[in-house]
Amino acid sequence: MFTNYAYNIKIALEAMVQNKLRAMLTSLGIICGVGSVIAMLAIGEGAQSEILEKMKILGTNNIILTSIDLNDEDNQTNDEDEEESSKESKKNFSPGLTLADMTNIREYLPTVSMVSPEIVLERTALRKGKKRNINLIGITNDYFAIHNTGLLSGVKFHSKNFAFSEQVCIIGSGIRAKLFPADNPIGKKIKVGDKWLKVIAIMNERNVSSENLESLGLRDFNYDIYVPINTMLLRYRNRSLITKEDLQRQNNETLPGNQNQLDKITIRIENSESMTVCAEILDRMLLRRHREIKDYKIIVPELLLKQEQDTKRIFNIVLGAIASISLIVGGIGIMNIMLASVMERTKEIGIRLAVGATQRDVLIQFLSEAVAISLTGGIIGIILGVSGSYIIESTANINTIITPMSVFLSFFVSISVGLIFGILPAKKAASQKPIDLLRYQ
Repeated sequence: MFTNYAYNIKIALEAMVQNKLRAMLTSLGIICGVGSVIAMLAIGEGAQSEILEKMKILGTNNIILTSIDLNDEDNQTNDEDEEESSKESKKNFSPGLTLADMTNIREYLPTVSMVSPEIVLERTALRKGKKRNINLIGITNDYFAIHNTGLLSGVKFHSKNFAFSEQVCIIGSGIRAKLFPADNPIGKKIKVGDKWLKVIAIMNERNVSSENLESLGLRDFNYDIYVPINTMLLRYRNRSLITKEDLQRQNNETLPGNQNQLDKITIRIENSESMTVCAEILDRMLLRRHREIKDYKIIVPELLLKQEQDTKRIFNIVLGAIASISLIVGGIGIMNIMLASVMERTKEIGIRLAVGATQRDVLIQFLSEAVAISLTGGIIGIILGVSGSYIIESTANINTIITPMSVFLSFFVSISVGLIFGILPAKKAASQKPIDLLRYQ
C-alpha cells in the first residue's frame, strides 16, 4: 500500500518538475499569501509585546493623577472646558495636588490598596568631579510595589527616614554606573543640588525601550535619584508654600511657576472592574477639594492600552484578511491549472486506468501534484515572510516577533489550500471511464 502511494506521488512530482515555470507561476498566489500572513502575524505579535511592556511599566490596575500648571502656556488649549476652568481659576484659588489629596483618597476610597505620591525636581548630582543632570524624585515606599520594581542592593526607606527628613537616597542603576563606576555606592555620599545625601540602596535596572519611554511620556528611571518625600518637602522645595522669592516675583495676582505640592499620585485599585467608577469618583472628589478648578489630569493606563490593543487587533485582522485573499486567489489558480492539466493529460489518465491503475491511484496522483505546488509556494512564502519581517523591523522601526506557531500555521494553510482546491480536479480525473479517455482527441 505504501509503495503504491509513493509511486503515485513520484509521478505527480515528475509532472510538476517537467512544467517548472507553470508550477512556479501557479504558486505565486500561495507565496504572496503565506509571506503576507507571516509578516502580519509578526507585526501583530510585536504590537502585543509592546502593549504588554507598557502595561508592565505603568502597572496594572493603576490610576494616575498628574498636576496641571494653569499658568503654563504649554497646557493651555482652545477646548471650551479648559477655557471655563481657566476663567474659574481667576475667581477661586486651588491648593493644587497635595499630600492632603493623597490622604483623602486613601481614606474615602475603599477599593484603593496603595497610593504613591511623587515630586520631581531637576537638580545636578556631583561626586568627585563627576557631574550629571538628574531628576530628584520624592517618594514613599509604595512607589516600589506600584511600579513593579525593587532594589539591586541596600534597603528601602524606613519610618525614621520619613519622620526626621533624613538626607538619604536611593540611586538608579544609570547613576551608579556614571558616578560610582568602580565603587560600591552604599554608605557613600553624593551632592544633589546644595545638599549631601547618603546612598542607602541601588534600584534594579529597568530595561525600557526609548520608543516606549517617548510614547508614554516617561523619563528614564535608571537616571533618577529617590529621596523620602518629607526630605524633598523640607530640605529641597515645597511648592505649596509661598516663599520670599515668590512674593518678589509676584506678577499682578498670579504667582509664576508650578504651585502644586505633588507632581503625580499613582493609585492602585484592588479590582480592575471598578477602574472607571473609581476614576469618576476621584474626579468629583478632587473637583470639590480644588474648588471646581480642574488643575489635574486623570489617566487610566489600562483603559488607554486596551483601546490601543483593540485598535491594533482590528488593524491586524484587516491586514490578515487582505493577505488571506492572496491565498484564496492562489488556491483558485491551482484549481484552474489542475483542471487544465487533467484536460491535457486525458490519454495519460486513460492509459493508466487501462493498465490497472485504480481511481484512487489517479486521485492521489493529481491531489499530490496540487499539494506539492501549494507546499512549494508555502515554503518560499515562509522564507519571504520571515525575511520581510526582519526588513520591516530594520527599515520601518516596527517591532516584529516571529513565533513558531505562525510558521506552523502558514505551513498548514499551504497544505490545506492544495488539498481543498486540488480535490475537484483530482476527482474529475479519477471519475472518468478509460474507454472515453482513450477515445479523446
